[in-house]
Amino acid sequence: MFGWGKSTGCSSIDTIIGQHTRLKGDIHFSGGLHIDGRVEGNIIAEPGSGAVLTVSEQGSIEGDVQVPNLVLNGAVVGDVHVSERVELASHARVTGNLYYSLIEMAMGAEVNGSMVHRKAAERLEVADSKEAPVLDEPGMTAIK
Repeated sequence: MFGWGKSTGCSSIDTIIGQHTRLKGDIHFSGGLHIDGRVEGNIIAEPGSGAVLTVSEQGSIEGDVQVPNLVLNGAVVGDVHVSERVELASHARVTGNLYYSLIEMAMGAEVNGSMVHRKAAERLEVADSKEAPVLDEPGMTAIK
């Protein structure tokens, strides 16, 4: 839509799920996956693969999505985790939380859930994982 297919590292489509196809079960992939039909299950791309998931206006997913790159013009009901770039076209509908690093969003796209920037989320996780210093005696201060 916005012309970034070549910059994602994967501009080809390796697998197509057609408009009149309904697939039940999880999909694990690398490369390019294009969905025109309906998927009932999670979609997971191989980490570090530069994979691209494209969901057309007719396409829908009921399940969680974990991909490096996403071009969405259809519907997703579930949490969406995008490690590199997400493009929400004008008919995109996400019902769930969207975790992203870089986002392009066209007028008309909807996210019905939280939008969480991955860098901010990672900082919060690190802050939560640090233990508070334990002070044995009143008046002691912690040194970091």
